[in-house]
Amino acid sequence: MSFSTDLKNELALVYPEKDCCRIAEIAGFVRTAGSVLPGRGGFGLRLATDIPAVARHYKKLFKDYFRIDPVLTIGESDAPGRAGKSGKPRRYMLTVRYEDGGEMILRETGMLLVKGGGNSLTDGIYQELIKTKCCRKAMLRGAFLGSGSMADPEKEYHLEFTVNSEILANDLRRLIRTFVDLSAKVVKRRSKYVVYMKKSAYIADTLALMGAHTSYLEMEELFVRRQTLNKVVRATNCDSANVDRAIDAAEKQIAAIESLKARGLYDGLPYKLREIAEVRAENPEASLTQLGEMLDPPLKKSGVNNRLKKLMELAGTL
Repeated sequence: MSFSTDLKNELALVYPEKDCCRIAEIAGFVRTAGSVLPGRGGFGLRLATDIPAVARHYKKLFKDYFRIDPVLTIGESDAPGRAGKSGKPRRYMLTVRYEDGGEMILRETGMLLVKGGGNSLTDGIYQELIKTKCCRKAMLRGAFLGSGSMADPEKEYHLEFTVNSEILANDLRRLIRTFVDLSAKVVKRRSKYVVYMKKSAYIADTLALMGAHTSYLEMEELFVRRQTLNKVVRATNCDSANVDRAIDAAEKQIAAIESLKARGLYDGLPYKLREIAEVRAENPEASLTQLGEMLDPPLKKSGVNNRLKKLMELAGTL
């Protein structure tokens, strides 16, 4: 099961407590997953989803809010999903005919308005339904359950809504931007319009706003793991670089000592320089601090470094 499916299953468990939020969420789902059915005397409505939990969720919402029980049918889907007996993914459809109240639903969700004395199908988000923050959250959740998808954050950060019109895409982007520090972009993909975000912080905030708290916490845990791993990698790289520099410096110091010996200058060196030279030659992998502890009396790191630099100056290698 994909991360996106898990996310929708989680969101399908979020049930709006207030009527204003219920109709806002229904409107978000109807607008993104619904299609208008012509009927005798008016219009009906059909909603489609590949996830059974989502179908059950909206069947209950329609019953509670509209006192209407949509007809549930199961067909075959072209989208990837759980395979049925035929071996093909299932498609769950909720249908409300005109005579059962389909046109009433279309009117209350803002998809069907009276214009010029007649019915007019609209394209966009009905602004009367999203005047409060709680209703905007509900609308966003409904839109995601209808047309949203999200990549596995272990692989990439990408959340999107795929809709049929540019007007709806821009309305959805404006809805997202009503929340503080949240933004999205719109792109046309073939005949569809995609509202998307790729910034991890935006995606995490969107999950929290929609009510997907478990998925949000999973993302936060992933952030922490990645930050910890990055710190470990940086520290390891730093340590490796320090070791490489220390080894390179030790090799140059030993080469300088050998040069002084080859030129007959070593025996005439002051005792302190010959002492550090012997300790370094016998301990090529030791750090400056360790070399200082081997001397009698012990010497601090800066003192060891000064003596070795003096040796290299005398050898003409510095």
